[in-house]
Amino acid sequence: MRFRVSSAALMLMGALTAPASANDDVLKQTANPDQWARVEGDYAATRYSTLNQVTTANVGQLKVAWTFSTGVLRGHESAPLVIGNMMYMVTPFPNIVYALNLDDDHKIEWTYTPKQDPAVVPIMCCDVVNNGVQYAEGKIFLYQADTSLVALDAKTGKELWKSVNGDPKKGESGTMAPIVVKDKVIVGISGAEFGVRGHVTAYDMNSGKRVWRAFSLGPDSDMLFDPEKTTSLGKPVGKDSSLKTWNGDQWKIGGGTVWGWFSYDPDADLIYYGTANPSTWNPSQRAGPDGKPIDQKWTMSIMARNPDTGVAKWAYQMTPFDEWDYDGVNENILADIDVGGKKTPVLVHFDRNGFGYTLNRKDGELLVAEKFDPAVNWATGVDMDKASPNYGRPIRVAKYSTFRNGKGADVNTKGICPAALGSKDRQPASFSKLTGLFYVPTNHVCMDYEPFKVSYTAGQPYVGATLSMFPAPDSHGGMGNFIAWDAGKGKIVWSKPEQFSVWSGALTTAGGVAFYGTLEGYFKAVDQKTGKELYKFKTPSGIIGSVMTWMHGGKQYVGVLSGVGGWAGIGLAAGLTNPNDGLGAVGGYAGLKQYTNLGGSFTAFSLP
Repeated sequence: MRFRVSSAALMLMGALTAPASANDDVLKQTANPDQWARVEGDYAATRYSTLNQVTTANVGQLKVAWTFSTGVLRGHESAPLVIGNMMYMVTPFPNIVYALNLDDDHKIEWTYTPKQDPAVVPIMCCDVVNNGVQYAEGKIFLYQADTSLVALDAKTGKELWKSVNGDPKKGESGTMAPIVVKDKVIVGISGAEFGVRGHVTAYDMNSGKRVWRAFSLGPDSDMLFDPEKTTSLGKPVGKDSSLKTWNGDQWKIGGGTVWGWFSYDPDADLIYYGTANPSTWNPSQRAGPDGKPIDQKWTMSIMARNPDTGVAKWAYQMTPFDEWDYDGVNENILADIDVGGKKTPVLVHFDRNGFGYTLNRKDGELLVAEKFDPAVNWATGVDMDKASPNYGRPIRVAKYSTFRNGKGADVNTKGICPAALGSKDRQPASFSKLTGLFYVPTNHVCMDYEPFKVSYTAGQPYVGATLSMFPAPDSHGGMGNFIAWDAGKGKIVWSKPEQFSVWSGALTTAGGVAFYGTLEGYFKAVDQKTGKELYKFKTPSGIIGSVMTWMHGGKQYVGVLSGVGGWAGIGLAAGLTNPNDGLGAVGGYAGLKQYTNLGGSFTAFSLP
């Protein structure tokens, strides 16, 4: 305990002397390991805790300490926050926020129940999920399904202000956890499957007034790109970098939405996030005027922006002219690791396309790009030759293309790995400062993909493909792995197979333990060094929430929300039975119903 307290003090001192560009209260709250003050753990999105009361030696003794029912079914993708003696959690639609007093037998101090039009539910692509609330300066920030961004008084639950970020009638919705940087709350928009044009928007945290908005595609002025100063792979993007890579006005309904995670580097004063797929999923309808593939920038990209102005410093596109719905919205974890024998400030991104990317987070230099699932077959690798005109681009395998020179409709491409939900979807990985490794929940799933022609109508699905999913062949027969990854080398250190995709967010701690949950509902603890399973417990429902930890009353707790749903569990969550429903996931995960059912509960674990 003496070591833990001194570490906390050092971290707090470091936070208070950090650059003033960050929100000082967020830095202060996240520096206290007794709390879980951001859904992502910290600004760097490491999901790592310095708490070490629970260790590899005693984690097998964990017991259920207490539970809480949210009263809501469907997919529980978030993680609660712990600030002082209070826990704050949010449910799927209708996005009820609970404030629980940890000092008073988990009494519900207040509840906030938004009034939302249920018409938003049908336009939410892959379940009515919410990735969590955020805290800063005595306020709880909630981003609702109907795109309302709400500030609540953390003590009373009183609504302080509300700003509307989008229009559900156009297919726009809200699912992500916002980020608070300085005096701004920043959020994105969901809805690429409805032809929504993606953007991120900053609001004044005290008034709710809109400060800036940056689109993912379109004119430079809309994207807040500086043609000479915004770079990609070390070179200026140039004028109209997006417009030149779209056919006519397709960019206006082109997707590139932002619904994943934000991270922030106070030293570089940059926020990082990923953009989603282009619309439609039928690549033939997005071909250039000559009928050939065209990049469609800046969908499927990592963006680095100044939080004050929204102006982009750099961008990197992982999957130009996407043919498989390989969204790039997954988390960007910030760490300082050894790359080629040199300590480097990096951003590590595990993309839906199956490649793990390591970039210099200051300037966007691509350092490593390797497969983090051996089953990936749509590309053999990424061109790392800086002298090549294809530097940074995937080396595609023609056999697995869904584009047929303008004749792609109704051609079923089979055996593509990964499936559209990727080798990893939005379930966040964790970086352990103890081992220097990344712990990644993954999907081991492939698909058949058949595009068809689709027309755009505002507020209606704009997908244009029929999918079927199945476990990757010639492997362990399961649909997931939990892996340890060396991001400096681009290598899997160890891999633990699972029957279904690992759809929960991971947690690592100074006790040497990595935690995650499974779609069947198991909460698991493994040794960070070896992957050896040390503990498991079956919770009431499948786990797609993110594991978190905190200290209260001298005892370390580890907790997770269970409630099956999300894309992988959409069949159970929405009662779907057609194998092609849920954008192909219903058939692939049909066996899940034999192991779990709907629920919505939080389970807290501790040592006896």
